[in-house]
Amino acid sequence: MSQDPGPLEGESPDLREQLERLPREPGVYLFKDRAGAVVYVGKAKSLHARVRSYFTRSSGDERAFVPLLDQLVAAIETIVTASEKEALLLESTLIKRHRPRFNVLLRDDKSFLVLRLDPRAEFPRLEVTRANKVKEDGARYFGPYHSASDARQTLRIVNRHFQLRTCSDRALTTRKRPCLQYQIGRCLAPCVLAVDPARYAEQVEHVTLFLRGRRDELVRALEARMREAARDLEFERAARLRDQLAAVQSSLQTQQVVSSKLEEDLDAIGLAREGARAELVVLLFRRGKLVGRRAFALSDQELPDDEVLSSFLARYYDAERGEEVPARVLLPRAIEDAELKAEWLAERRGAAVELLAPQRGERRKLVELARRNAEASLASRQRGAEDAEEALARLQLRLRLTRPPRRIECYDISTLQGRQTVASMTVMQDGVLAPASYRRFRIKGAVTDDFAAIYEVLSRRLRRARGGEPAWALPDLIVVDGGKAQLAVALAALRDLEVAAWREGGVDVVALAKEAERVAREEPDRVFLPHVKDPIRLRPNTTELHLLARLRDEAHRFALGYHRTLRRRQTLRSSLEEIPGIGAGRRRLLLRALGSLRRIREASVAELAAVPGMTLRAAEAVASYFAGPRPSA
Repeated sequence: MSQDPGPLEGESPDLREQLERLPREPGVYLFKDRAGAVVYVGKAKSLHARVRSYFTRSSGDERAFVPLLDQLVAAIETIVTASEKEALLLESTLIKRHRPRFNVLLRDDKSFLVLRLDPRAEFPRLEVTRANKVKEDGARYFGPYHSASDARQTLRIVNRHFQLRTCSDRALTTRKRPCLQYQIGRCLAPCVLAVDPARYAEQVEHVTLFLRGRRDELVRALEARMREAARDLEFERAARLRDQLAAVQSSLQTQQVVSSKLEEDLDAIGLAREGARAELVVLLFRRGKLVGRRAFALSDQELPDDEVLSSFLARYYDAERGEEVPARVLLPRAIEDAELKAEWLAERRGAAVELLAPQRGERRKLVELARRNAEASLASRQRGAEDAEEALARLQLRLRLTRPPRRIECYDISTLQGRQTVASMTVMQDGVLAPASYRRFRIKGAVTDDFAAIYEVLSRRLRRARGGEPAWALPDLIVVDGGKAQLAVALAALRDLEVAAWREGGVDVVALAKEAERVAREEPDRVFLPHVKDPIRLRPNTTELHLLARLRDEAHRFALGYHRTLRRRQTLRSSLEEIPGIGAGRRRLLLRALGSLRRIREASVAELAAVPGMTLRAAEAVASYFAGPRPSA
């Protein structure tokens, strides 16, 4: 039975009353600040004992934010659950929803590639996708792969030695004759030929074993089927199985064998810390081989190591598919709720899971290997941050800026003869591109030149900043693509919106020019500064040029992509508007149902008529329009 923590510190009367009314059941608690924002979410076996312990001098809690709670926390919300396990699941859901500042929030080191195989599909195929698109859709996912070349090399091996189709689902149903893959023996051509589903399913199972590193099982299966084919005098099939077997053995031999004594599936987790920064690395071992590595960065982290690990396990494996949870997870140190976490992981996996903190032997060596990886990753990330600081300092000095440009915004205009004019805003934060902050603008009215477009987009952006919108706080540096004229327009926008610029303690503004003829002559980029006659020429391969050019090229790409999207939409609308009897409502229905002009053009009358809101007569009108003039009967 938990003991009462004793006298509470000097919290407010309202907070003291909330603490006194806390339930003694298991559940989840949410600390909220005076603005109502959730700053911390936790779970407890007894909400009464756990929450009160935060506000007690004798609690022994060493987390840096705990002494501030009595001033920071204005309200405590609790949710009672039936069990501690249920509290664990609810805690994970609430952390993802509220993203509290004092909880462990994972930032993956990249969006990894994975391979997807859906065994329920008609003649499944293997395809590359992003790890952040993994869904609970019944498909099998393999990976993650740390580079596109690794993922696609694995895909090439599978396509070369296993006879799965590579074409899209649409091609599967519309192709009229076998493609080249069938001609060279890499596909069974289920698109046009009668393929035995059992034989195809056999290939799918072989691919699954191959991608999961089940070497012994796959080799045994291939050898058995090769002997069976030879016995049945199917020599061509036996030769193909022989080639598959050789490819499998060659590929699997290249995987790194870490421990021949531990031929088991496990994850080893390493932790490295430097002040409030932490790095966690997960090494994925399957059958004693290292098959993957994932790294996660934690910043402003106040939790002690054991709670970091406990929270990390909940966040990491909650995002993983159950079948990817291994039989054992090795930790650098024991955690308080190991038994509860193991039970939860076992439910996700559908089989027993052990959480171990080995002190010696082969498993301890794997944990040490994970720790060294975490230290190397933390050092590399730290070096990257230091390099960014140095680059920003050089940029400030070179461009005579009033402050280090921690947030830089770059603007670019894209238009075609004054039509569909758009602008892009790309952002660099602390020397790193920040795509989540990118914005795009449609220029209003009949704007015929870049200058008017620059003035409009900057005026709209600055008005939002003056309106006090947090997401539109002023940057340190604004970069416009162009020369002196574009810079003058940008300064005019700042002046008209009464935003301080240049040496007045406000926003620095520069223009970056790169004309086509200068590129051909390999002349350096030029940066125009306010009230300075001659531009600054940035030498190629300098850090400051790399930063600005990267941001400028990203702005150009973002604006051009948006412009092309709008042009495609306009072309589509223009085409559909010419069809008699197809109004705005039916145009929207067709686009929503079929998705593109090409799909509408290729659709049959029956498919068009099946779209909700369409009639047979309207479908015939669409089909007739895209078919063009027909000869009279």
